Amino acid sequence: MPRLIYDLRPVDRITADAVGEPGRRTFYIQARQEDILVTILCEKEQVRALAHSLEELLEEINEKYPRPLGPEPDESELQLEEPLEPLFRAGRMGLGYEPRGDWVVLVIQELAEEDQDPDRLRVVRFWATREQMHALSRHGADVVARGRPLCPLCGRPIDPEGHICPRRNGKAVVF
Repeated sequence: MPRLIYDLRPVDRITADAVGEPGRRTFYIQARQEDILVTILCEKEQVRALAHSLEELLEEINEKYPRPLGPEPDESELQLEEPLEPLFRAGRMGLGYEPRGDWVVLVIQELAEEDQDPDRLRVVRFWATREQMHALSRHGADVVARGRPLCPLCGRPIDPEGHICPRRNGKAVVF
């Protein structure tokens, strides 16, 4: 069983963001609880999937457990904090909900190396409010959208120099 190394319940802040130029960005998920700052390195597609999955989960929660939502975190709370020293690279991610405390939880497991013992993988859990998770979802989707445009045919990112689209039999297409 993987090792739980951080269980931030609740987080003071949580975000997903990227550093660098489109096409060369590095993506992170980051949370803080008091003086504990946890940064996880992740892929763009993980941020995209997280934003989408959070939105679906929050819709489901709001239907089943309706309540007026409070204000979301300020945009300044959604910026990455220094130092950007990732604890590990994200592998599996999961979402859950605890109705008793009205907490949404994000669980991130370390990406396994080829020869790594699965029982030695590290895991973090970030417990947050609906408002914090909605802001994370919205902000994460915005971060992903700031990247290179996607090809309408194959869905892959288009480089500024053009794009070799497999749906066009490998022919270069300039958009």
